[in-house]
Amino acid sequence: MHLGNLLIAVILFRSWLRLRHIPGPRTASLTNLVRRSWVKTGDAHQIHTDLHRKYGTVVRSGPNAVIVSQPKAIDTIYGFKNRLEKSEFYDSIMPRSKGGKLPDIFATRDEDVHRRMRRPVARLFSVTNLTTFEPAMASTMEHFFSRLDERFANKDAEFDLFKWIQFFMFDVLGQVTFSRELGCLENGDDVDSIVANIWAYFRMVAANTQMPWLDYLWRDNPLVPGSTKRNPLVEFGFARITERMSLSENEKENLGQTDFLACFLQEQAKDKDNTLPPLFVPTWVNSNIVAGADTTSILASACMYHLLKNPSSLAKLKAEIDVATAKGRLSRYVTWKETKELSYLDACIKEATRMHPPFALPFERVVPKDGLVVDGYFIPPGTRVGMNPWAVHREKWLFGADPDAWRPERWLCGEAKQQEMYKSLLTFGAGHRSCLGKHLAYFETYKLVPSLLRQYNIELVSPVGDWTVENKWLAKPSGFQVKISSRK
Repeated sequence: MHLGNLLIAVILFRSWLRLRHIPGPRTASLTNLVRRSWVKTGDAHQIHTDLHRKYGTVVRSGPNAVIVSQPKAIDTIYGFKNRLEKSEFYDSIMPRSKGGKLPDIFATRDEDVHRRMRRPVARLFSVTNLTTFEPAMASTMEHFFSRLDERFANKDAEFDLFKWIQFFMFDVLGQVTFSRELGCLENGDDVDSIVANIWAYFRMVAANTQMPWLDYLWRDNPLVPGSTKRNPLVEFGFARITERMSLSENEKENLGQTDFLACFLQEQAKDKDNTLPPLFVPTWVNSNIVAGADTTSILASACMYHLLKNPSSLAKLKAEIDVATAKGRLSRYVTWKETKELSYLDACIKEATRMHPPFALPFERVVPKDGLVVDGYFIPPGTRVGMNPWAVHREKWLFGADPDAWRPERWLCGEAKQQEMYKSLLTFGAGHRSCLGKHLAYFETYKLVPSLLRQYNIELVSPVGDWTVENKWLAKPSGFQVKISSRK
């Protein structure tokens, strides 16, 4: 018994010794249970930010974990030159199906799988290709506004704008992925529990990203029946693929290559040499819906919330929209090209991206054999190192003395300063593993926000409280009640 205690003490001491030169809470240096508990609270983004404000830009967050908030370190940790490996953090995020892991492009740690997943579809997510989806997006936006008119506009009726932006984004992703809306707008509610299941999935996996070996006790345990570990999100994607495959040849020809699913199937059909990973198509379908809709909903809602919470900022953007409309430069459903003329809109969306990044845990990497030096601290090989976007986006030396405040004007600066700030945004990651769907997220947000404000007068319902956030990997907001009236 005494020998066992001594062995544990030696292990803990050696673990503490390795990173003893890096400041941080003492308890975190002894066990990963501490950082796991931070995620369990749903407030890890703020905890990490507060730790950096207390200890500095480099903080020890676990026995073998360090978090960094120095924007200048982004290239060191995530850049194309070093290409640090992803840590086992991502194993917990990777979706499972029938006892195996889907080769998810975001979560896979295998660089070869990532390359084979990304190469055939990268062009589909380019801005040039996304413009071909504008008619489909405009159709869904028209449906969105008609539902708002039917249920809420000019009726003194309160509703949760975040919730309805979610419905819109899920239906848009349904339209561009399957050539049909998922039905959220029509029902005014979640369909097939897809919204609820996505959040339930993140609730389940978030804490274990800090101690991934725990997955072997449940999700990856062969002794646990697969029926008890059903993944409704993956099942949803398989169901949509089955529907497509059951169409007649004429029906398939009528669809052509008009949606993402058709393109995914086309790439699979061209793959005569079997270079694509197994389950290529369901993986991409899952990524489009799971990764695309909720993150974009959060970004667009963050922009709307902060505008509504700051009347002077809202008035400035509405004036810009009204001037462009009067000059005939804005369509009813604003196009991507038209948004390029709205400089204050651009500043507002960049500020929302800075203040409320949808991903709110550190993107973990493994320090290579030569180690890293960040702000004078040597981080030894094998250490898990990551940067939380929330903390990085609040560094005063770069973003100003008021990083917790909504101030789009900080982006109306010289081009060099603006580029320095923009390159320091970790909202969609950085380097060769950055999110492939970021253009789609921006595309939808830049179109939706001005279209909403062109169509409606929107006001927050009093009393206006703070927008609380629960961070379960995704930083999900609490929603916010509004009233709307049509603009004449």
